[in-house]
Order: sequence, then C-alpha cells, then structure tokens
Amino acid sequence: QVQLLESGGGLVQAGGSLRLSCAASGRTSSTSALAWFRQAPGKKREFVAAMRWTGTGLYYADSVRGRFAISRDNAKKTVYLQMNSLKPEDTAVYYCAARMSYGGGWSSMPSDYNYWGQGTQVTVSS
Repeated sequence: QVQLLESGGGLVQAGGSLRLSCAASGRTSSTSALAWFRQAPGKKREFVAAMRWTGTGLYYADSVRGRFAISRDNAKKTVYLQMNSLKPEDTAVYYCAARMSYGGGWSSMPSDYNYWGQGTQVTVSS
C-alpha cells in the first residue's frame, strides 16, 4: 500500500505563489508515476502535472504550463508543486496521486491512478 499526504495549501492573492508538498509512505517502489490533480466545486477533477520517480520527463496541463513546476526529492519520498503567478481560476482542492508500476507510465486521466491523498485547499483571491 501507498499513502499520500498533501500540505502547503492556503489563501493567496492573485499573482502570488505557493508550494504544495506530497509526502509518500509505504511501498512507493511499486509506483511509477506521480501527479497533481485539482477539483473545484461542481467541476470535474482535472490534470495539473505529472512525473516519474526516475527520469527527466515533466508533463503539464496547458492551463498551468509556464507557471507551475513539479519536482521530487526521492530521499524524502516527497513530490512538490511550485505554483507561481496564481490566478483566481486556480482555486481548487489539489490532490496528489500515484499510479501502480504495472499500470504503465504517466497519465492525465484520474482513473489511471491508484492512490490518492486527502487534498489541500488552494484559494486565490482577486
């Protein structure tokens, strides 16, 4: 089993920055891809960014490319999401997710991920 715990959310003014953290524990070696998703009230969960524990590939949704950056610290088993130039439309609950290795590599579809954190609220004011 793999457990994921997000932190770092909060209230920030438009144009500001936040860094989210996702601490992983358990059998992290059984996972291959890690991702961030977000969901606003009344809307579908949408892909934000993804990467693997190893390798150099980074993947972003068009809406955040150039503003957000996903990174990792393998020793700490932690994935980060640096969010810059935040906009009110970025307001949502942000979730960390992990995909089992046998399922393949990275994906932008929520249904392809097996483990999820509880989410952390990000609110961007105008």
